[in-house]
Amino acid sequence: MALSIINSIVSWILKKRIHQIELFIKYPHDVQNELLLQLIQRAKFTEIGKKYDFSSIFSYSQFAERVPVSTYEEVEPLIERSRKGENNIYWPEPIRYFAKSSGTTNAKSKFIPVSTDALENCHYKAGKDMLCLYLNNNEDSQLFTGKSLRLGGSKQLYADNNTIFGDLSAILIDNLPFWAELSSTPNSKVSLMSEWNEKMKAIVKETKNENVTSLLGVPSWLLVLLNNVMQDVNKSSLLEIWPNAEVYFHGGISFEPYREQYQKLFPKENFRFYENYNASEGFFAIQDRNNANDMLLMLDYGIFYEFIPMDTFATSHQKTVSLADVQMNKSYAVVITTNSGLWRYLIGDTVRFTSLNPYRIKITGRTKHYINVFGEELMIENTDKALAITANEFQVDIVEYTVAPVFMEGKEKGAHEWMIEFKKNPSDLKAFAKRLDENIQSINSDYEAKRYNSMTLNELKLNVAKPNLFHLWLSKQDKLGGQNKIPRLSNDRSYLEQLKTLNN
Repeated sequence: MALSIINSIVSWILKKRIHQIELFIKYPHDVQNELLLQLIQRAKFTEIGKKYDFSSIFSYSQFAERVPVSTYEEVEPLIERSRKGENNIYWPEPIRYFAKSSGTTNAKSKFIPVSTDALENCHYKAGKDMLCLYLNNNEDSQLFTGKSLRLGGSKQLYADNNTIFGDLSAILIDNLPFWAELSSTPNSKVSLMSEWNEKMKAIVKETKNENVTSLLGVPSWLLVLLNNVMQDVNKSSLLEIWPNAEVYFHGGISFEPYREQYQKLFPKENFRFYENYNASEGFFAIQDRNNANDMLLMLDYGIFYEFIPMDTFATSHQKTVSLADVQMNKSYAVVITTNSGLWRYLIGDTVRFTSLNPYRIKITGRTKHYINVFGEELMIENTDKALAITANEFQVDIVEYTVAPVFMEGKEKGAHEWMIEFKKNPSDLKAFAKRLDENIQSINSDYEAKRYNSMTLNELKLNVAKPNLFHLWLSKQDKLGGQNKIPRLSNDRSYLEQLKTLNN
C-alpha cells in the first residue's frame, strides 16, 4: 500500500513537466533562439566569447557568420588546457568533469567537458523527462513500486589535478540526487567498480533478489549482464526473476539487432522499449510515444541545434541550417552549441526528421564509416591505422578489406568479421588476426573495453579473400571506376555476405 502511494505521488510530480514540454513543442523556434542568446550572454567574457565578440551578437545569423563549425580536433587544445586547470576558456564556470569516449579522431579517446549546468539542466533533467513521458503514456505504470536496474561505467581521477574523467554514465551515477539513488540498483559503489568481471558478479548478486521494474543501459552491455543473471538463477525468462519489470530504456547504439533477444528475455505483451538519444556531449531526444520508432527532439536542455544537409556535407557547398529550415526525410549532420561550452560543435551523428510538428528524429548513422553495434564506435581511421601497423609488422601488403559485425546469438558474444585481400598471405594467419585485434584495442578505447576478457566481443574473425575478389564484387555491382569505393565498415552484414559468397 505504501509503495503504491509513493508511486502515485512520484508519478504525479514527474508528469507536471508535461506542460513545459508542450510549451517548447508549440513554440520551438522561439525557445531555441532565446536559448542561444542566453548561452552567448553567459559566455561573453570567456576566451571564446572575447575572440568572437559575443557581446555584439544578437541573432542566429550573426552567430553563424562569426563562429565557425568545429570538430573535436579543433577544440581539443582548449579542452586540454581546461583539463589542466585553466578556467573561463569556453565556459564561465570551472569544468570539473570530462566524459571520456572514443571519437572519429586519431586520438585514442576524446574528453568532452560536462559542466554543472549540463549535469543538472541537461542530463538529469532528461532522465526525469524520460520517466515523465513514459508515465504520461502508461497511466497504470507501477514503476516506483520497485527499482531501476542500471548499468554504468567506471571513473578515474585525472592524475595531475582535481578534474575527473570517465564514462558519462559513471559521472552521472557519481552525482545522482538521493531520490534517484534510492530507486536504483545496484548501489553506486558497485556501479562504479572498475574491474568488469568482479563488477558483473557484484551486480548479479545485488539485483537478482530486487524488485526490478525498469532497466537502463546500452543494449550490448546490458545483454551480457542479463545473460549472467539468467545463468546464475537458471530460469527460462527474466520475468520469473523480476515479474514486475515493465520497461527497458535504451540508447547509445542501434537496438534493432538486439530487439528479438530482449523480447525473449521479457516475454510479456505489454513490456515497453523506450529509446533515448544521449551522448557525452548532451542528451538530445527521447521517445515520447509507446511503440514509436522515432524520438522527440528536446529543445530546452541548454543545447542549440543546427544541421548540415548531408548532400552538401564536407563539400565546398556545405551549408548549415537552423531547426526552422530542416526538411522531412532528409539526412543531416548534427551541430550543437551547449551549456558546457561546445560552440557549433560537429558531433559526428546523422539524423532524419520524421515529423516537423513536433520535431521528431531518427538516428541514421555517422558522418563517417563506422561500426557501433556493441558501443565500440570503431571508425575507419582506427581500422586503417591498426591494419597498417599490423601489415608492417608482418611485412605484407593489403589490397582491400571490409569489416562487419557478428551479432550476438543467445549467450554467444559478438565479434567483428574481416575480409582482407593480401598481395601475399601472412605466414601465420592466426597470429596476424590476433595482432590486428590487439592493435585495434590500443587505438580505440571503446573497442578495448568491449574486448576486455571477451566480456562483450570475442577476438575478430579473419577471412582471406581470393585474388581480385573486391574487383569482382564491384564489377557485379556495376561500380567499377575511381569514384566507387569499397565500404570499409558497415553496421550490417550485407556487403560481407555477398563477398563471402563470391569468395566461395
